[in-house]
Amino acid sequence: MGKITDTVKVLIIINVLFFIGTQLLGETAYKLFSLYYFESPDFKIWQPITHMFMHGGFMHILFNMYALWAFGSPLEIRWGRPKFLFFYFSAGLGAALIHTLVNYYQVHSGMDTLLAAGMDQSQIMNLLTTGQYNTGILDFVSQESIQILYESFNTPAVGASGAIYGVLVAFGIMYPNTELMLIFLPVPIKAKYFIPLIILGDLIFGITGSPFGIAHWAHIGGALFGFIMAWYWKKNSFNDTRWY
Repeated sequence: MGKITDTVKVLIIINVLFFIGTQLLGETAYKLFSLYYFESPDFKIWQPITHMFMHGGFMHILFNMYALWAFGSPLEIRWGRPKFLFFYFSAGLGAALIHTLVNYYQVHSGMDTLLAAGMDQSQIMNLLTTGQYNTGILDFVSQESIQILYESFNTPAVGASGAIYGVLVAFGIMYPNTELMLIFLPVPIKAKYFIPLIILGDLIFGITGSPFGIAHWAHIGGALFGFIMAWYWKKNSFNDTRWY
């Protein structure tokens, strides 16, 4: 994992340029390129792609780009550039799809709950756009459910993490016995053990709710799509066939 390949290098450079741009433009860039819920007025058709190059802070982009270099370069060497790019963006789009489907469920189940509690459609839309509502509704629904509805509708997703999780899973499938040395573990751990553990953690936090604002279902979506592609390619001996 010492060599950085050409495509991975270009992806890292683009991510860094986007990050610098967001530091200069601030909220304008985040509103334009982050991934908003598709029924939100802030959603734009290009956001499922551009959100992969947006990051919420220095540590966010640092860890993602480190993982892209460490785990993506061996895959590019094995697969070649076109196949690796297809995989990377497919995993990222898969992550966006699963994240959006979960948001759709949360938004519409929340709206149904409020309608059953006596709110009309215009009051719900006012809540979604302004965050304001008659607190009398709290006699019938919990404040937590209203918060989940509001955040699912309005909170944008950023980061390459969905695509990175696809890369992690593919690395684990292609190189399952590679021993990984991690800062927070005193001993090396094989990829086939470590990667399922972090995905399990995302699944638990996705179900129970994360206090850290992390899009766990996007991680799971990227991992799922990455697993399907990498498993199929390996099973069909397609992993050594390069696309030119």
